[in-house]
Amino acid sequence: MILFLFLGIVLGFVVGFLWQKNAVKSTQSLNELLINDLKSQLAVQDNQIKTKSDELVLLKTKAQSDNETILQLNSQTARLETELASWKTKFEEHQQEFEKNQKQLETQFENLANKIFEAKSQKFVETNKTSIDIILNPLKEKISEFEKKVETSYNNESKERHTLQSEIKTLVELNTKLNDEAARLTRALKGDSKKQGNWGEIILGKVLESSGLREGEEFVTQFTTSGEDNNRLYPDVIVNLPDNKHLVIDSKVSLVAYERLVNAETSEERASAINEHIISVKNHVRMLSDKDYFKAKDIKSPDFVLMFMPIESSFGAAIEADSDLFAYAWDRKIVIVSPSTLLATLKTVHSIWRQEKQNINAANIAS
Repeated sequence: MILFLFLGIVLGFVVGFLWQKNAVKSTQSLNELLINDLKSQLAVQDNQIKTKSDELVLLKTKAQSDNETILQLNSQTARLETELASWKTKFEEHQQEFEKNQKQLETQFENLANKIFEAKSQKFVETNKTSIDIILNPLKEKISEFEKKVETSYNNESKERHTLQSEIKTLVELNTKLNDEAARLTRALKGDSKKQGNWGEIILGKVLESSGLREGEEFVTQFTTSGEDNNRLYPDVIVNLPDNKHLVIDSKVSLVAYERLVNAETSEERASAINEHIISVKNHVRMLSDKDYFKAKDIKSPDFVLMFMPIESSFGAAIEADSDLFAYAWDRKIVIVSPSTLLATLKTVHSIWRQEKQNINAANIAS
């Protein structure tokens, strides 16, 4: 057993020695690997340090070059600022000199102009006096002619105004005459609407003739046109106005009910007749309004039409009995007129044409 124990110890020692030897070799190998890796890393870092050093050298060189460039630019800037200040000073000196010379030239020119004007003014007046007389003498003659024409026109207008007053005075006589004629014709015309219409147109023609307007010039009869729906329209009279404007007149006779009104013997008959008369007038207003003459082709009329009632007393009776009749007609774009009011309107148109012609003549004279 001792022998076995001894052998075991020896064997254990040998095994431990071999194991320790192998362990030392393994450690040495590992250390060599670590050292080699560190050497590789150190070599890489050396290369990086060398690269950075080269870059640093380049940066130092570039910085030195930039500093030299900055110094050169600063030097140039200082030099340019000095030159600019010098040019500014010279410019101010030249400007002052220019202003001084300009004032001297202005003074010299003014003196020279005064001398020339003083030397030539007398000669200029003498030379041009004859020329001005040659120009102005015909103009004086034309102005004298113009004054004579204006005075003649004014005198004519005054005479026409006086004549208009005389015509207005005769209007009462005309109305009386028309009423008498209406009374005589009532029986002949009663019941025949065509004859009534023809008679109304005759009275309208007499009023137009008394107004001083000329047929074919300031007014037109038997005019034919068409409405918005291409329906034929036959207005009794188209009164021409300046600027190619027109005034439409249509004659409407309300005679039957008015004849009953005139011949009524009792208040009941009179009330019944006046109501029928007003209804007849309103019917004429509605029928005339439906024609829309102011919308017709070839007619440039205001938004209303004149409805002519040829019997003055018939017109007066209707207005007296129904004070809203004018408004009723106006709402339908109709203006009711009698011989007296139509004559006054046409006289106004005649005056407008006379003024228009005077304006044209004045323009021609001025030309």
